[in-house]
Amino acid sequence: MDTVRAPRILVVDDEPPLVELVRGYLGREGFEILTAGDGPSAVQLVRDQTPDVVVLDVMLPVFDGLEVCRQIRAFSDTYVLMLTARGEEIDRVVGLTVGADDYLVKPFSPRELVARVKALLRRSRQTGLRQAPLPAGLTFDAGRHEVSVDGSSVSLTTTEFDLLASLVSDPGVVVPRSRLLDRVWGSEFVADDHLVDVHIGNLRRKLGDDPAAPRFVETVRGVGYRLRSS
Repeated sequence: MDTVRAPRILVVDDEPPLVELVRGYLGREGFEILTAGDGPSAVQLVRDQTPDVVVLDVMLPVFDGLEVCRQIRAFSDTYVLMLTARGEEIDRVVGLTVGADDYLVKPFSPRELVARVKALLRRSRQTGLRQAPLPAGLTFDAGRHEVSVDGSSVSLTTTEFDLLASLVSDPGVVVPRSRLLDRVWGSEFVADDHLVDVHIGNLRRKLGDDPAAPRFVETVRGVGYRLRSS
């Protein structure tokens, strides 16, 4: 009888107390836990052990978590949850553009980390950012941080790019405003839904998208937003 393997989680951080805390919480959920304390070890473990999720700190010895993410994206489609001690929006955007699937800002709740890992494991990789079926006319290149509409380049702020990246990661799926707040501004950020609406409005204007007859971003009244699928 075949045995189903428990999801394998690689935790990459150079702070042993944090690693042990995360290992304990994830281990209690039945996950198999691997650990690495620097960039090269993390890349090698992804090659050798094919983890299902990599929990990856940005600040690492030898080379940082952004470079780890760049390197593993050359050969692996594993989920990456980025950890950063810095709260600036640009750090979160850079993490997404090099291939991270989600992020958490330190300090974070271990229970929130577990919830994020479980959410990643529930997602279909076919709806991942790099394989998303985009609406006709829209081009989104995370690696180059480029967006174009009908062949013409569109200049977005980091907030607008991050919002679009969040919608691109789940085309055709309604993303609640609360989830967009969490993804773009972080779980520690306290704000109301109006903040999302304002930035979505800015994004739509730059994309030339008419809210009354959207080509790209649809409003789902009372819930959130959805990127039209091709």
